[in-house]
Amino acid sequence: MEVLPECGVEGIRVSELHAADEAQLQCFFAQAPDYFIAVNGEPARPTEAREELQSPLPPGWQCRRMYWLGYRDADGQLVAVVNMAADVLAAGVWHIGLLLVHTRLHGTGFAQRLHSGLQAWAVKNGARWLRLTVVIGNRKAERFWSRLGYVPVRTRAGIVMGRQENSVSIQVMALCGAGMDEYLSQVPRDRADAP
Repeated sequence: MEVLPECGVEGIRVSELHAADEAQLQCFFAQAPDYFIAVNGEPARPTEAREELQSPLPPGWQCRRMYWLGYRDADGQLVAVVNMAADVLAAGVWHIGLLLVHTRLHGTGFAQRLHSGLQAWAVKNGARWLRLTVVIGNRKAERFWSRLGYVPVRTRAGIVMGRQENSVSIQVMALCGAGMDEYLSQVPRDRADAP
């Protein structure tokens, strides 16, 4: 069995999410209306969890492995979820598609510890860069990722998400001495001047 990331918080266990976890994931999403309104312009739809667990990568993208990780408390309840693609777009690039922490843990440092464990795990498994997309105007997310050291490399406009059209900031964190110039040569689609 593959080793999953450590959370760094006592009493929290990490496991992969599968189709059997759909109902619990849907309940977790329903408890995060602020996130879904900020990103999609509406609360989580009733089929949100199923669609997320089954959704493929965007056309033309490939990855070595897709992870859906659930972080559960001592009662087995989800307190955070992460979607991550390993070696997406290029070897060594790991893309965080979603990192969502239960609102009751906001402001506690939990998300930072979760990310730290995720980062260490990704590095141990070959990551040289972490990549993500932040919806511009989602101030909480913009501040959070900036504080962790992510650097904007490109802005894309006209991205339809749910009921709204967003502009997004593609952001990257270089790991283990990897450079941003090397990243942009590996992933030319993320260059600021790319079509």
